[in-house]
Amino acid sequence: MIEENNISSSLEDFLREEDRLEEAQQIAAKRVLVWQLQQAMDSQHINKVEMAKRMHTSRSQLDRLLDPDNNKVQLDTLNRAAAIVGKRLRIELVDNSC
Repeated sequence: MIEENNISSSLEDFLREEDRLEEAQQIAAKRVLVWQLQQAMDSQHINKVEMAKRMHTSRSQLDRLLDPDNNKVQLDTLNRAAAIVGKRLRIELVDNSC
C-alpha cells in the first residue's frame, strides 16, 4: 500500500530522497544528446561508417559515443560530432534551484 504522504511527491523528489537525482539527470542528458545526434545523422543520410570517417575515428568509437548508457564521452568528441552534422554543443551551469 502506498503511504499517503508519497501520493503527491514527484519522481524528482523521490530520486532526490534516494540520492539518485544527479545520476538520473546525467543519463537523461546523454540519451537526449544521442537521440539528437542520431536524428541529425538520419536527416542528412549519414550512416555510422560515414560519420566515423568524417570524425576521423573508428566505428567502434562512434558506437561508444552513440551508446546512451556510456557516460564516458569527452566534450571534444561531442563537439566534433555536432560540428559534422551542422550543430554545436551548448553546455551551461545553472543554479541548483532550477
